[in-house]
Amino acid sequence: MSSGKTFRYLFIFVAIIIAIASVWVTNGLVNELKEEERKKIEVWAESLALIGSQPEFENLDKAVENTFNRYKSNLLKIIQQNNTIPVIVTDETGNVIDQKNMDTPEQNSEEYLKEKIKKFADRHEPIVIESIEENELYTYYNVYYDDSTVLKNLQLFPFVQLAVVFIFIAVSFLALNSTKKAEQNRVWVGLSKETAHQLGTPISSLMAWVEYLKAKDLDPNLLTEMDKDVQRLKTIAERFSKIGSNADPEPMDLAEAVSHAIEYMGKRISTKVNIQTNFPEEPVSVWMNESLFGWVIENLIKNAVDAMDGQGSITISTFVKGQKAILDVNDTGKGIPKSKFDAVFQPGYTTKKRGWGLGLSLVRRIIESYHKGKIFVYKSEIGKGTTFRIELWTK
Repeated sequence: MSSGKTFRYLFIFVAIIIAIASVWVTNGLVNELKEEERKKIEVWAESLALIGSQPEFENLDKAVENTFNRYKSNLLKIIQQNNTIPVIVTDETGNVIDQKNMDTPEQNSEEYLKEKIKKFADRHEPIVIESIEENELYTYYNVYYDDSTVLKNLQLFPFVQLAVVFIFIAVSFLALNSTKKAEQNRVWVGLSKETAHQLGTPISSLMAWVEYLKAKDLDPNLLTEMDKDVQRLKTIAERFSKIGSNADPEPMDLAEAVSHAIEYMGKRISTKVNIQTNFPEEPVSVWMNESLFGWVIENLIKNAVDAMDGQGSITISTFVKGQKAILDVNDTGKGIPKSKFDAVFQPGYTTKKRGWGLGLSLVRRIIESYHKGKIFVYKSEIGKGTTFRIELWTK
């Protein structure tokens, strides 16, 4: 496993551990706060019950009465200090006696409170209190309560934490990928420019030699073929020099550009390979750089020939679909597993013993970066063949 993949997996693992630990700690705090709020409501309810119990002071001395009044004053303070937890108190029959910290509407207040009682009961078991009324009769009350605003916000906090962690992971990966892509682009451009530069000197020398040999009494057909190969090398050097530069696309008939590439490749592949075309009668004009686009078609044909082991049929079709021009390159080769549909375009991917596996990677770069189009494996069956599809914008 490469160091880059190891770092990514380690980064994800650490982020997940942080997220789980954060949620676990926060959940513990939420449960503790819930327990604290229930205890507060129990004390609040007991204070309410005690205040509701009115003793008779006729047979008690003044000191006892003063002590009870101070006790009652403290109970009132406890009741008044609850400014955050919504509370509804009902009698035994369910009638609302009191409510606190509730934004009760003026209209339909009874229905509103009944709905709130149902919701409160679903969240927390109501607290039952008893109060001694006159004639020493016991009266029972139900205290329904909800979580405070602080607790509700704290319950949402783990989800906010997870969202922040995932956003952080996504942004980090985007930054890493963009940095990696920029580095790859610089390598591509540097390699291409250096290749074009290195080819320039021998090509110029070969062109001079061809001109020199033309002045001699040699077979003209031989010199013509030599000149074609030298011009071909010149075209290849020009293609490499355009990588990383503005491609300067021009409107051109798609079928015509494909035909030029087929004409060149037809003489340089096995005679056992049959190339068929299916072009519409009307020209399909697209923006393209013919030199780079020809490189794409040549690479796709070479790839198809390799997949067919030098014998079979290649069908190239073009048609218009909406505002897009579609080009399909179908072969009768070995086929590609569905799991490899995207991998075949990655640099270094190859099934051959020789080669760097840059052909289809270069094809995708030319189509996407210089023609603003799209290339992908449209369909493939093992043992039956593969269809590559190119989508370009029409002029």
